[in-house]
Amino acid sequence: MKTEDVKKIISTAIDREVEAYTFYRSIADKVKDKNLKALFDELAGEEKKHREFLQGFLSKDAGKMKFAAGHDYKVGDALPSPKLTIDLKPLDGLVIAIKKELEAMQMYTQLAKAAADTETQLLFSQLANMERGHKARLEDIYTNMAFPEAW
Repeated sequence: MKTEDVKKIISTAIDREVEAYTFYRSIADKVKDKNLKALFDELAGEEKKHREFLQGFLSKDAGKMKFAAGHDYKVGDALPSPKLTIDLKPLDGLVIAIKKELEAMQMYTQLAKAAADTETQLLFSQLANMERGHKARLEDIYTNMAFPEAW
């Protein structure tokens, strides 16, 4: 894979992390519930760390990253993504957040599988696991909100 292609993939990942950060920050600023506010503040902070991590990785020599030739990375499969807005019902916002985390998780998983060296595989596997954790937390909240217990 060409160095320019690697940089483009990582730049796309950075853009998605920025988009997620902006969305979570906006929700945290608007939500009234303290627990949800804390969750979205935390998620925003984690997305910011992902961006910084990827930017650091992008500043390294991308030519040292090795990917298997001819692999379909499917990075663009999820494009175009719907524009995230904060003018949604809470459940709809959670659904969008869950889908965004799923897309990020799938993208990082595919990049990990495509990596030809252990360091790059580990990098993208760790990012996929972080996004998987975000998704699970959001799904848990969604389930509790969408299907409240009735006594």
